[in-house]
Amino acid sequence: MTNAMPSERVLVLVNGAHERHSIREILESDGVEAVLCGDIGQLCLEIDRGVGAALLDEDFIHSGVPDELKALMRAQPSWSAYPLLFLSARDGGGLPPRELAQLGNATLLDRPVRARSLLTSVHAALGSRRRQYAAQRAIEDRDAFLAMLGHELRNPLGAISLAVKLLESKSADGVLPREHHIIVRQLRNLTGIVDELLDVARVTHGKVSLNREQLDLGEVVRGAFETLEPRAREHGLLWQLDVQAPAPSISGDRQRLEQVFSNLLVNAVKYTPPGGSVSVEVRRDEEAALVVVRDTGVGLSAEMCARVFEPFAQVARSLDRAQGGLGLGLALVRSVVQLHGGSVHAESPGLSHGTSFIVRLPPAGANQVPARHDASRSSRIVVVEDNDDMRDLLAELLVVAGHQVTSAAGGPEGLEKILSSEPDIAFIDIGLPGYDGHELARRVRSLGSKAWLVALSGFGEQEDRKRSDAVGFDDHLVKPVAAASLDETIRRAYATVESEATKLERR
Repeated sequence: MTNAMPSERVLVLVNGAHERHSIREILESDGVEAVLCGDIGQLCLEIDRGVGAALLDEDFIHSGVPDELKALMRAQPSWSAYPLLFLSARDGGGLPPRELAQLGNATLLDRPVRARSLLTSVHAALGSRRRQYAAQRAIEDRDAFLAMLGHELRNPLGAISLAVKLLESKSADGVLPREHHIIVRQLRNLTGIVDELLDVARVTHGKVSLNREQLDLGEVVRGAFETLEPRAREHGLLWQLDVQAPAPSISGDRQRLEQVFSNLLVNAVKYTPPGGSVSVEVRRDEEAALVVVRDTGVGLSAEMCARVFEPFAQVARSLDRAQGGLGLGLALVRSVVQLHGGSVHAESPGLSHGTSFIVRLPPAGANQVPARHDASRSSRIVVVEDNDDMRDLLAELLVVAGHQVTSAAGGPEGLEKILSSEPDIAFIDIGLPGYDGHELARRVRSLGSKAWLVALSGFGEQEDRKRSDAVGFDDHLVKPVAAASLDETIRRAYATVESEATKLERR
């Protein structure tokens, strides 16, 4: 018989040889692949390789579920629930409910089992397993689509963002029309939506990577607090921040933690009516650094306090849709906090009585702030980008900042410009015609160029950054690229080069 897909195989672990082979004949006569197992160890090995269902004699676990089987059931991914069918005697000698509960998706079949009952139960289990595999494939397809969608949206968003910055720089008196502020506000909203879309896959697959440094937690929270303050004041909220002195110091990713506290504050503003209050407290206890975000808003039921961090969980659906958003902000909060070794939970006295979100993070040693380097010095820069608007705007923004800029639209042209102009820095788009940015970086390095190479990409996963590092890039920026990110990248380039030069002088 040909091998079936993993979701179609049925494992059989039954004591009696006659019954074991009889069961296999019944299953295979109906087109079901049956794999006979000699013991629990072999059964667990086959389950780990992929299986539709398993049929077991209760005698194998009658004295207690074996540790390896319990461990295997606990280690299943969230989408999986292996169907286990147990052959049980009619005389009341079946497995107790407590034992079955440890195994999750378990069903008892009474002996002597009839062929029709056996096939009905097995096909029901296989159908359940097929739906599990299909659901997982749908999630993977969704994440791939969202990643590609986000990548495609980043180019136009980046061009719009750079165009806005240039308009601001060309305003002689600094006074901009009302329409400009609308564009800026909606651009910020669109960028946030794209970021949430891209983070779906990171949350569900645990692929959020951290760039850790020593941080002053009060400073991180204050940054998010001050950014949201105009929005809160406009909404008519009392806005308060209390940071214990000295503020707790932690090891963490500044950008990701700012995302955490911004999401919590956005959530508080969204669900607190005008005249209410939002307060943030930063302090330490004996074991952790704490951030508590309190509001006097709509509150949560006890059920929603437990579910509110789940992806796509909806709280007061009609209100949430009216306020906008994808319902992913709190799921991102939990994921990032857990990656930092911390925890977050919600508390509420009930609906209409406000909510508190408590974030606990491991403390760290003294805060170390890296020195900042001047990005205003004039640099020779090459921009390699195939999107005409993005290339022109990026080049113009760098020229306005005082740099000497040469641009190219494809891989071969980019290589020629980098080799001929000998730039200090080259910003290179990954998706280039001719050959892509990775190949361009490889060729630049193979020909001995020492330029600081910066990858521009719509993808920012850890794997994408590792691939950039492997081909010779020094830095990796995710689109849309903000003007501040360009300045920070140039500072980082000079800081690194100067640090390496100092090391060489000391040798």
